[in-house]
Amino acid sequence: MSFAVFTDGSANLPKKLLDGITLLPCDYTINGVPATYAGDVDSFDAHVFYEGLKSGDVVKTSLLNTHLFLTHFTPLLEAGTDVMYLSMSSGISGTYNAAVAAAKELMEEFPDRFVHIVDSMGCGFGTGILVMKAARLSREGMSCREASKIIDDAVPHACQYFTVDDLNFLKKTGRVSGVTAAIGTVLNIKPILYGDSTGHIVACSKVRGRKNAINAIADKFREKHIETDDDIVCISHGDCLDEAKTLAGIVSQIAPKARIEICQHEPFSGAHVGPGMLALFFWGKER
Repeated sequence: MSFAVFTDGSANLPKKLLDGITLLPCDYTINGVPATYAGDVDSFDAHVFYEGLKSGDVVKTSLLNTHLFLTHFTPLLEAGTDVMYLSMSSGISGTYNAAVAAAKELMEEFPDRFVHIVDSMGCGFGTGILVMKAARLSREGMSCREASKIIDDAVPHACQYFTVDDLNFLKKTGRVSGVTAAIGTVLNIKPILYGDSTGHIVACSKVRGRKNAINAIADKFREKHIETDDDIVCISHGDCLDEAKTLAGIVSQIAPKARIEICQHEPFSGAHVGPGMLALFFWGKER
């Protein structure tokens, strides 16, 4: 590895995709009880977590702070290794700004080293596919400075589209109004959401019924997907594996050569989208 690649548990990466990637822990509370998600999505019990949300569990998340970045990055810089950290979107978290503050401090302390912070403008696998690309570039021997330009240029092509089963979880985070959530619940309206070019979560359409929502996400893939050297397509779900498999089947018909990974959606951002969230991440022409 020519430079160190960091992200955190919100990137949703299972162990088999972590070659050359270091995960930082995410802190949150469940009903006021502190918990830490270290990124071990393989052992994360999605069923218990999302059933808890259905039953009224209150989950509150915290941004990753500057001290955490200083602690993990300093030893590597002291050893002569440059660092890249890929953050969840600045549009939904203050973590990016905390990382930038740490990078500024460290580059003043280590002027011969390079620390690059990437605003993924996404979350979950929306960050994860960028992280995997960065790790591949490091394994191939590219310098951190060279790789940083490639990854920054790739951010607008990391597409992410998703739907939710219960609009009330988005209401709690201010993504939709209480009136919209109530009407949507009564009329079985399912929003199709995505991470836009500014890193904010916005709706691009609304459909009635879950089946139509899955098809609408697949239509976005059909419209925007591009084949790349690392043509991976990722699907994450909030304890709705059968529907994730249905979406994967449609995607595989559209792009037979694409490598499809299905994974349960991690708890750190999962608390904000709720049970039944279904998301598709891929390389596209644009967001």
